[in-house]
Amino acid sequence: MEALPELYSIFQGEVATVTEYGAFIKIPGCRRQGLVHKTHMSACRVDKPSEIVDVGDKVWVKLIRKEMKDDKLKLSLSMKVVNQGTGKDLDPNNVSLDQDERKKRMFRDYTSQKITLEAVLNTVCKKCGCKGHFAKECFVQPGGTKYSLIPEEEEEEVAAAGHERDKKTSLADDSSKKRKKEKKKKKKHKNKQSSESDSDSSDSDSDGAQPASKRTKHSGKPSKAQKKKKKKKHKKKPRD
Repeated sequence: MEALPELYSIFQGEVATVTEYGAFIKIPGCRRQGLVHKTHMSACRVDKPSEIVDVGDKVWVKLIRKEMKDDKLKLSLSMKVVNQGTGKDLDPNNVSLDQDERKKRMFRDYTSQKITLEAVLNTVCKKCGCKGHFAKECFVQPGGTKYSLIPEEEEEEVAAAGHERDKKTSLADDSSKKRKKEKKKKKKHKNKQSSESDSDSSDSDSDGAQPASKRTKHSGKPSKAQKKKKKKKHKKKPRD
């Protein structure tokens, strides 16, 4: 059996490999390696472990966890709780380690797990406004997340068909409105043209009436030339 360091002990090891999620450190006195995850490299956020350490570097680490998985012993190390210059323990009571463990437990990712409801009730909750349960059975807290039933494929198809119908009806209404507007414009244009033609005809009638009145005046009174012609005719008649 290889002699492994005790839990929460501090030692200096050499960086063996660097990956995207951390760095593997050689443990002195044995052939095993421990992983320093990128969240345990520094108190600040680390996106690329290669920017912090490189292969062959000597770093101070603290053994924070021993775990058996698939009949293999996995060792977890931390760099941020140890002073890299002196090797002093910055967290002798392991307070920050406990806080990190609590955060991991609280913020686990459950998005991959699908929520399924066996019984479906044809009702709406008065507390959260979702369908499928009563208000007394509602588990939603004020300001919390709300869950609703996922519609089936048939319901989605029906909803899509209704949406398309609404679009068609709206387009038909818009086209009918446009037609009405065009008809109104045509009527207004026709009315304007008829009013203009009426005004023109009235003006022409008034212009034609004036010379007719003058003619009547002239016809009523015979001119001097007509009087002279009548006198000559009377003179030419022979006497009996």
